Amino acid sequence: MSRVWDVPVDDSTRVRDVRVAAEEASACAGLPPNRTATAALVATELATNLLRHADGGRVLINLVERGQDDGRRTAVQLVSLDHGPGIPDVAAAMRDGYTTTVAASLGAGLGTCRRIANDFDLHSAPGRGTVVMARIGHEPAVRNQGPPPPGPRAGGVNVPLGRAEHSGDAWGRVRGEDRLTMLLADGLGHGVKAAEASTSAVKELRGLAELPPAEILRSLGRALRPTRGAAVAVAQLDMTAGQLSFAGIGNVGARLRTDGTWKALLSHPGIVGAQAPASVPVQRVPWHADSLLVLHSDGLPSRWTPPEDGVLPGCDPAVAAAVVLRDAGSAARPVRDDTCVAVLTAGGESRHGSGA
Repeated sequence: MSRVWDVPVDDSTRVRDVRVAAEEASACAGLPPNRTATAALVATELATNLLRHADGGRVLINLVERGQDDGRRTAVQLVSLDHGPGIPDVAAAMRDGYTTTVAASLGAGLGTCRRIANDFDLHSAPGRGTVVMARIGHEPAVRNQGPPPPGPRAGGVNVPLGRAEHSGDAWGRVRGEDRLTMLLADGLGHGVKAAEASTSAVKELRGLAELPPAEILRSLGRALRPTRGAAVAVAQLDMTAGQLSFAGIGNVGARLRTDGTWKALLSHPGIVGAQAPASVPVQRVPWHADSLLVLHSDGLPSRWTPPEDGVLPGCDPAVAAAVVLRDAGSAARPVRDDTCVAVLTAGGESRHGSGA
């Protein structure tokens, strides 16, 4: 199920809480001791940076699959988010041991975090804040591994309501030779039962990904009948044809950015596994080198504003998802539901990242 750790970092005692959460996540992912220690070090550094440079923030820890290159084993994904001043000189901040404070540093810094994490990326904007993402897999990171392989990439973040242990939302993706299929599911209600429904949808996707989106939804309807049911959206990218197909049932939102313009993709009313319609319309749209797709559950405000940041398509998709999550809400507008954001990008080299 979608186990999530959402730790607010508003004072020095929270640094330990983030480290402990990273160790717990590593145990759930089955990481060996050396990689658990790496996750703990990265978590400590991210939390410390939030206090020193952004007057606090939060760290989200999700369990994700790293993909074919790591045998689809579970990795620990750590994401720090803040509404601070941003990083004025990212290149300097990426150097080992960099600090803008007089206080003693761990001596790790973002540069070391990038080197020891299997995947790393960040996004920082003056006056808006910073998002830093690191994924820790089972095997040590390969230094100087170069940019990620070409082609589309998918990533996301998942936040439970009220910092609960499990989120009722889940997302997943399956990449084949010529297509990538991404799914986001919002289990009916909250808690463990909702998580069971959404997790079942993600697991079923592995055997259904070669089907068209409408047929995937029909098959999921049968698979989810023993559960509460879920709102589900499926996006399938045909890499050969350069076409994105989308179909959804329920209140999962979708926004597509192409040529600098955002377009909403609409889902059909219903609940997969309970009250699904007999037929589901499929929307087909062109997919370009600058395209970016955002799928999200209804934990985001209904009228959130898509970011007009031209660098997001080049970021790790999890970073782009975290930027959307951060900028769509605020302390004055707390989330009222589990919230999941998944992003599909056309790929390409990140400005600050490593891995894919």
